[in-house]
Amino acid sequence: MAAYREGNLEKAKREPHHWQTPEFWNEEALNQELERVFDICHTCRRCVSLCQSFPVLFDLVDESETMEVDGVAKEDYGKVVDQCYLCDLCAETKCPYLPPHEFNLDFPHLMLRAKAVKFSKGQAKWRDRLITSTDAVFSVLGQPGIADAVNFANGQESLRSALQKVVGIHEKAPLPKFHSKTFKRQHKGTLGANLPVTASGRTQGRVAVFTTCYGNYNEPQLGADLAAVFLHNDVPVKVIDGEKCCGMPKFELGDLTAVKRLKEHNIPILLEAIEAGWDIIAPVPSCVLMFKQELPLMFPEDEDVQKVAAHLFDPFEYLMLRHKDGLLKTDFPKPLGKVTYHAACHQRVQNIGPKTKLVLELIQDTMVKNIERCSGHDGTYGVKSETLEFANKIARPIVKQIEQQAPDHYGSDCPVAGRHIENNLKNKAKDSQDAIHPLDLLCLAYGI
Repeated sequence: MAAYREGNLEKAKREPHHWQTPEFWNEEALNQELERVFDICHTCRRCVSLCQSFPVLFDLVDESETMEVDGVAKEDYGKVVDQCYLCDLCAETKCPYLPPHEFNLDFPHLMLRAKAVKFSKGQAKWRDRLITSTDAVFSVLGQPGIADAVNFANGQESLRSALQKVVGIHEKAPLPKFHSKTFKRQHKGTLGANLPVTASGRTQGRVAVFTTCYGNYNEPQLGADLAAVFLHNDVPVKVIDGEKCCGMPKFELGDLTAVKRLKEHNIPILLEAIEAGWDIIAPVPSCVLMFKQELPLMFPEDEDVQKVAAHLFDPFEYLMLRHKDGLLKTDFPKPLGKVTYHAACHQRVQNIGPKTKLVLELIQDTMVKNIERCSGHDGTYGVKSETLEFANKIARPIVKQIEQQAPDHYGSDCPVAGRHIENNLKNKAKDSQDAIHPLDLLCLAYGI
């Protein structure tokens, strides 16, 4: 018999989601697995600082009669599940028990299973169904006239109080602005069509932009900055048309049927661009992760999904690949000074390394300090009435570091995380500076 050893010396891997098997949806089997995994997590506790799921779990255990997982009521398991927003940090950065370890533990995947079972039983809140329906909601709120009215309403305390009471969106949660002049209304077709195309290594030298819901309706400047940076580096940019939400909001809700429906719509559109010689790029890490990791794990035998995953890039991953081949312009006329950079969770778990930091460090007289902690916003978690308090709590160490570092600029690859950090800073000091996205920082450094 092999000697027992703590931890795992082999390369960890994420197993596919077995969501299309009857066992996945069996509630009794789910509770057995939750108890097994919770027991392992309880005896380890190294993830206690990551999110609220683990403190909730450990409090339930410590306050039970047995002070073990068997003393926790099954109906309380959902309290742990509800605090998980699938950032994947526990699995990708902390846990030593992922496959092929014999414990076969993947906490986020188990939380997804629990969320999916809950959703299948019709237990998801109407609010959560609504705010994760980004295609429908954003297309209405982004209409001319409506966008201005929504933005005005979001600034009225009485209306925000009513919104909290009726919908459950916290009155103090910063809500994104909506723009009727969306990115896709301002930019169509191919930008820089006359630029010479230089393929190198994994890059084709042409990028098709998956704009994302947020990048299109809430911060259209984000897509404009992305396009400006790539055009400056002689990379033509194509604006993909006809796509829908990547599926991450519905994924986090546990609505896997909706995720499948969105996949079946988006993959053919992205595949067409790839087969025409374009690489795919998206300015929001969560959307990149959805195509690079989550969909391939949901549909491991779908060759089209796997092909899209292989040709889809984080913007700074792509820029660094071009730099390695001498194709990135490094003539930055404007230094940025001290930059505090928050590494977004869904970028970190792509396992591509600190590409944003490395690109920003190419700028002369620029010092980059990165923060590798969750911002706490995480999709819809940071706007719900019952979780905003925890979201702000998770953000506090980041806020403290930024205050201590007093940088010239700060920001995050995740624009929502950046706004959440910004809001927490402004709650302490109204005159604090705004978050700035790293793509915008590149535009500043390039002088474009």
